[in-house]
Amino acid sequence: MFKVLVSDPISDLGIQKLVDAADVAVDKKPGLSEDELVAIIGEYDALLVRSQTRVTPRIMEAGKKLKVVGRAGVGVDNIDLEAATQRGIIVINAPDGNTITTCEHTFAMMMAVARHIPQAYLKTVGGVWDRKSFLGVELRNKVLGVMGMGRIGSEVAKRAKAFGMEILGYDPFLTEERAEKMGIKLASVDDIIRNADFMTVHTPLTPETRHMISRKQFEVMKPGMRIVNCARGGIIDELALVEAIDQGIVAGAAFDVFEVEPPAEDHPFLTNPKIIVTPHLGASTVEAQENVAIDVSEQVLHILRDEPFINAVNMPPIPANVRSVLQPYFPLGEKLGSFIAQLTAGAVKEIVISYAGDLADVDTQPLNRYVVRGVLAHHLGTDQVNVVNSMHLAKERSVNVVVNKSSVAKDFTNLVTVTLRTEEAERKVSGALMTGYGPRIVQIDSYPVDVAPEGNLLLVSHTDKPGIIGSVGTKLGNNDVNIATMQVGRKLAGGDALMVLTVDKQVPASVIDDIVTLPELHKAKVISL
Repeated sequence: MFKVLVSDPISDLGIQKLVDAADVAVDKKPGLSEDELVAIIGEYDALLVRSQTRVTPRIMEAGKKLKVVGRAGVGVDNIDLEAATQRGIIVINAPDGNTITTCEHTFAMMMAVARHIPQAYLKTVGGVWDRKSFLGVELRNKVLGVMGMGRIGSEVAKRAKAFGMEILGYDPFLTEERAEKMGIKLASVDDIIRNADFMTVHTPLTPETRHMISRKQFEVMKPGMRIVNCARGGIIDELALVEAIDQGIVAGAAFDVFEVEPPAEDHPFLTNPKIIVTPHLGASTVEAQENVAIDVSEQVLHILRDEPFINAVNMPPIPANVRSVLQPYFPLGEKLGSFIAQLTAGAVKEIVISYAGDLADVDTQPLNRYVVRGVLAHHLGTDQVNVVNSMHLAKERSVNVVVNKSSVAKDFTNLVTVTLRTEEAERKVSGALMTGYGPRIVQIDSYPVDVAPEGNLLLVSHTDKPGIIGSVGTKLGNNDVNIATMQVGRKLAGGDALMVLTVDKQVPASVIDDIVTLPELHKAKVISL
């Protein structure tokens, strides 16, 4: 008989599957202090919480039988993941439970901004009958740009079709084939900005997506655009949006999220008559709160019964003999995945992980997860992808993961190569552990290099001719960018070559644009690890 403790207020419907299970006994004891939890947790196999209970190392140390901590929600900030991992306790959450409610809130905001509903309401209840000031637009026959075609974005697109809208979809994992099956048109960010009448964002907030819509994009945006953001504050540059509205480029906006929450009292969104705001209500429905509890309850049952499960957010235990071999390669694998994801353009179709040398005789599944996490986290965010759910997320996005092994590694004891295939390109990077130096990138495509996978890197493709290195260095120096290390990989003297620079700070986009104007220089790319 398994015992489950529910230490936060959760509806009976949310935990009904646990209550009905013949092999589970459920105790509901909300409001316990840390000391009270420590005193009783030793008799429980599972702990189910929302956000009130802080699951500390003390609690987990006392939980001698504890197998799983379930968070009925998305965030796990109240759970010490490192302590859980050290003790082999699985932590799970419910990332899918708010999909429909956020989708519906997006549509509520889209309709509100199209028809000026909040503004008209305020004027009407204020005693003013004003029909002329609130001329709206229909959704029918309009072009909707959906930035991010994950769970929520896909549901938004599905409903928008029912409104008679044409859908342009952007996502780093969206292929032509999948877009065709969904009945939408695959588009770039630029396509959406220039052609859409409405735009809604559903991407995670990452360094790549922060301010992905800013002044540069507003300058070429289709006049009359209406923008909705129920995803994350910071994806759209708030001050640039206000400027675009004042300039007549954007007709209106509806935001459920802010870069800083709650926003300052003088935030310009709060006084602009063309901007509708709500206080992060995307997941605030009765159904969503119940759904996350139902989802977590199901996964808790699977874990207790040693059945397959999903949505774990920490690393499950690895046999000691396997961990001792693989652990030094975990950082290298994740960095290789992140590196190749930043290097390769286009929707990701396939990740090929090749092991050469002694690693061919080891169960590399834990290391595979780190590599895949590195690739996906670049697009989805490190808070969304972890080493437990990375393979599941890849499968969910139709990304094929292939693992090859060979006992021959030529110049290295072990060589890890990651090849990324997208709809636009195929690129690869290889890495190894070097005695005395640690993880190193030893090959990029067909160019041999020797680079530490850390910090800010600048990759420059060029023709191998005298003066190129000096010209690039001068451009960087003139812009106060200091070079820490420099490597050049080439096949033949005078042929194509790849320069890899480690710099002390990220190179600004304007400097990159300046560098690529140099003679014999083909491309330049910034990578952050």
